[in-house]
Amino acid sequence: VQELVQSGGGSVQTGGSLRLSCAFSRSLDNYYSMGWFRQPPGKEREGVAHINIQGASTTRDSVKNRFRISKDNAKRTLSLQMNSLKPEETDMYYCAARHSPDADFDYWGQGTQVTVSS
Repeated sequence: VQELVQSGGGSVQTGGSLRLSCAFSRSLDNYYSMGWFRQPPGKEREGVAHINIQGASTTRDSVKNRFRISKDNAKRTLSLQMNSLKPEETDMYYCAARHSPDADFDYWGQGTQVTVSS
């Protein structure tokens, strides 16, 4: 069984919105923190948003006030609401989780394509 299974994504025009979801096979209490990542072509992987077990969240500067990360413990889901999307944000997006603070992210979703056209 895939521990993290992603859904959502797709294609939108500039300024459009998409919502990504990540379904967990185990309780979210098993993970200290979860996050969303992307890797633009020719660049290193970058974190997009992060949320810890207490619900405290952060987003990278370039998506502040446009992207919002959230989790639903009862439904065992992690989500990323993306608004006002830009073409340069076209990428494959991945959800991930880790057991401990400052540890590697040990669990990854299969990836979801996001395409933003001009």
